[in-house]
Amino acid sequence: MDRDLTAAHDLAATLAVQAGALQLARRDTLTVGAPKAHANDPVSDVDIASEQLIVEQIDAAWPDDGVQAEEGHGRAGTSGWTWIIDPLDGTRNYISRTGPWSVCIALYQGESPRVAVVHEPVAGETFSAIDRGGAFLNSEPISASAGQPLDQALVGVSFHPSPDTKPRVGRLLAELLPVVGDIRRIPAALNLAYQAAGRLDGGFAIDTKLWDIAAGALIAREAGVVLGGDGPDFTTELTISATRELWPALSSRVRAALTR
Repeated sequence: MDRDLTAAHDLAATLAVQAGALQLARRDTLTVGAPKAHANDPVSDVDIASEQLIVEQIDAAWPDDGVQAEEGHGRAGTSGWTWIIDPLDGTRNYISRTGPWSVCIALYQGESPRVAVVHEPVAGETFSAIDRGGAFLNSEPISASAGQPLDQALVGVSFHPSPDTKPRVGRLLAELLPVVGDIRRIPAALNLAYQAAGRLDGGFAIDTKLWDIAAGALIAREAGVVLGGDGPDFTTELTISATRELWPALSSRVRAALTR
């Protein structure tokens, strides 16, 4: 089935901005619920309300599409198209006021990403891409940085803070931090979006979910970032991303540390 990707992109961007506005408006009155998978995996009523806002309007526009959404508003579709939604990527940053978060919406045709939007509400920045159409920040084209050598590179770090994942990440940081310029820990979607805009030179994400990384991955790819995991593009278990010049050095360091 054909799809007007520009219309899908525009709807996703509008919904991401609307959800971001809701999050800013309700930040002082949010209610934190019981953790999901573990104590470091919180969810708030704003996460749920944001997802409902997005899914309801997608339902109205394309009722036959599938939905994969973090907070449970998912369904199987019949059209061959699926929306991948993280309504608030970086909930702990949002709740604690200690860092950025984003609204993430991607549209897949089968297994292929076709549209992506990552919106950062505080900065008012909307990163987006259409498959084979380039990457954009607030409608202006963006591209990956020219590349720094490893010892000067700024590297984004993203991981799910579960008891099983944190020891692996600790070993990796012990190996990586002495040999890179510096690191920044940020949510997975913004990690990739910032690489697309040339703000970071590379990064990695460990033990994410598809909704954490799907939108950011397409934006990064369209901006010229090299993506890799345990396969040809990325996986939720491991995604390594970098400028073309930095990729060999960063990927070899990350893989070596994780296999020790």
